[in-house]
Amino acid sequence: MSPRLDASHTHQATSTSPPEHLDPIEQDDVLAGLPDIPPFDEVGPVDARALSKTLFARLESLEEGTHEYSYVRNTLVELNLALVKFAASRFRSRSEPMEDIIQVGTIGLIKAIDRFELSRGVEFPTFAMPTIVGEIKRFFRDTSWSVRVPRRLQELRLDLAKAGDELAQKLDRAPTVGELAERLGLSKDEVVEGMAASNAYTASSLDAQPEEDDSEGALADRIGYEDNGLEGIEYVESLKPLIAELPSRDRTILSLRFVAGMTQSEIGDELGISQMHVSRLLSRTLVRLRKGLTVEE
Repeated sequence: MSPRLDASHTHQATSTSPPEHLDPIEQDDVLAGLPDIPPFDEVGPVDARALSKTLFARLESLEEGTHEYSYVRNTLVELNLALVKFAASRFRSRSEPMEDIIQVGTIGLIKAIDRFELSRGVEFPTFAMPTIVGEIKRFFRDTSWSVRVPRRLQELRLDLAKAGDELAQKLDRAPTVGELAERLGLSKDEVVEGMAASNAYTASSLDAQPEEDDSEGALADRIGYEDNGLEGIEYVESLKPLIAELPSRDRTILSLRFVAGMTQSEIGDELGISQMHVSRLLSRTLVRLRKGLTVEE
C-alpha cells in the first residue's frame, strides 16, 4: 500500500493565509517580512526559488512544533510541489498510479525541507531533487518486486547492476562473477545469490506473446506438453547393460554408426570388412537389443 500524507502536508492552499486559530497579533508576526505569494499554481520556478529562500530564512528563526513553524513549513511544501511532479514524471511508465508516486515524492520533499540549510549556499531544488527521486526509487524497490525478497538482496541487485555497467564499459565485455565479486568486495556465492534474486524483480505473463524473432509460441503454450525425449532416456538407460554384454566389434559398429554417424561403407573401410558384412552384423546386433528390451518389459 502506498504511503499517505497527513492533510497538513497535502492541503492545496491558494494563498499564504495563516492558520485561523492564530490571533491578529500572531498573524502579523507570521506575515511580517514575508512577500505576498500568489496562488501556488501561478508561481514560476524563478519566483518559487526566491520565495523559498525568504521562507527558509524565516523557518530558521521559528521554534519547531509551533503553529508558525508549521505554517511556514507547509507553505514551502506547497511552493515546491512542482519539483515532485517533475521527478515523478520520470517514472510515468511504471505501473503504479501517478498519484501514489507524487505522494511518495512529497515525502522526499518534506525530508529535504527539514534538512535544508541556507548557510550551505546551495539552491534548494539542487539539494531537494536527489532526496525526492531517492524516495520514489525506494518506494519502487520495496513494492515492485514480483516475488518478495529480503532487503539485503534488493539492495545487492542495485549494486550488481551499477557495478556491471561500470565494468562492462571498462572491459568492453560483460564482467565475470569473479570480477563483480572483487569490485563489490563480496564472495562469488554472494554475487550468484544476488544475480538469482534479480530474477524475482519481474515476472513474465504466461500469455505474453514471443518476440518477433522467436519461433516458439507464448509461454503457456510451452508448459505441460509431453516431452518425447523422456521416453528416449528410458530406452537409453535400459540399453546400457545390453550393449555392455555385446562383443567388442559389435559395440564398435554401433558407436561408429549411431554416434559418429558413419555409413556402412565407411565403417567397413574402418574395420577392414565389406559393407555387406557390416550390414549383417549391425542387423543381428539390433535384433538382439530389441529382444533384450522386450524381455525386460
